[in-house]
Amino acid sequence: MDIGAIARDLAVAARLGARRLVRQLGSSAAERTPPDLAAWRQELEAWVRTVPVESLAEHRFVELPAMRPPWFDTGLHVAAGDTITWFAAGRVYLSRALDIWVPPSFQLWARAGASDTVLRGTRDTHSFQAGADGPLQLASYFPGEWSTRQGDLGHGARDYGKVSGGLVVLLLKWRPGVEPAALLRATEKHSPLPAPVAAEASRLAATSPTPVGWDYLWYLGPGEIYRPAHAPDGKPSVCCDTHGDVGILRHPAALPLQPGTFLSWRWRVDSLPIDLREDSLPSHDYLSIAVEFDDGQDLTYYWSAALPVGTVYRCPLPTWKDKETHVVVRSGLDELGRWLDERRDVHEDYRRCIGGSARSVVRVWLIANSLFQRGHGRCEYSAIEFEQPDGHRLKVL
Repeated sequence: MDIGAIARDLAVAARLGARRLVRQLGSSAAERTPPDLAAWRQELEAWVRTVPVESLAEHRFVELPAMRPPWFDTGLHVAAGDTITWFAAGRVYLSRALDIWVPPSFQLWARAGASDTVLRGTRDTHSFQAGADGPLQLASYFPGEWSTRQGDLGHGARDYGKVSGGLVVLLLKWRPGVEPAALLRATEKHSPLPAPVAAEASRLAATSPTPVGWDYLWYLGPGEIYRPAHAPDGKPSVCCDTHGDVGILRHPAALPLQPGTFLSWRWRVDSLPIDLREDSLPSHDYLSIAVEFDDGQDLTYYWSAALPVGTVYRCPLPTWKDKETHVVVRSGLDELGRWLDERRDVHEDYRRCIGGSARSVVRVWLIANSLFQRGHGRCEYSAIEFEQPDGHRLKVL
């Protein structure tokens, strides 16, 4: 039993509990309480009746309890290429006492039968084309983690009894040729658009390009967290803006892991997503750059709000504790808003902090997590590069 870890977690929980009480006393009733799912459903039921029958093939409401492991058959059959829109509301609670919950934007996943590739949206509303023929199935994801792109669980299957709450989802199956963006806006002339309908119409009209050469880690899902930009010196950069979400952006970086392998980068962190120590589960919100190795381990360098520089620990999340190690390279608030240069001896850090069997570097990750405390984190990365002892350089950004 790790007495120190228990004391740490209890201290963090006590501070979070006190903050929740302050928020409750200082906020309105609407801010304190979860969404009214009955009213949400009633408003959308009325709106659906205004949708032209020649545009909508089928619709249905689905209730998805948090404690039900994947997958749930909705009773809606789709064919490859069918266009589906969903609107979702609700919360999945890790802790009601500490007000720690996960929104539909992260929690809701779908597939068309057991052979289809899983997918999720980036917001509480989403439209997509079915990738296969089959029954449309939904999953409430957290606390699980996918082990295959078809939605098999690798972790967390026994943990669903530890969460509570759930989601309500409205599914719309459009007739062939219907464009959801135009149709959702067109229904406004019949009645004021419910907020979820307006939100999906706006999302479909917006663009959120992923930086070229980068991709989101598939089993966390896509995001709108990162965007391409340019640093003040004109060099390419990647901006990060996270608020109540999580995402890992990846870039290939294949090179041998040998003595003298260094990683350098520039970054400007404008705000951290939390002001507490990040080494407990309920406060594990942070911004970082990470190196993935060929043994499945990753070493993530991050800016801590409270932990001292040099702190090293394994990830407190159950699904990540066996594969991720955190290293604090900056701490506190004094240097926020400034461009800073970093350089790390990756080989030595791996030997000292992990000590595994890795022989090569595989990828670079940019990590942003603000899911648990729903804070706001902003930063920008540039000049990401590896250097090897023979002088060879591998430019990532």
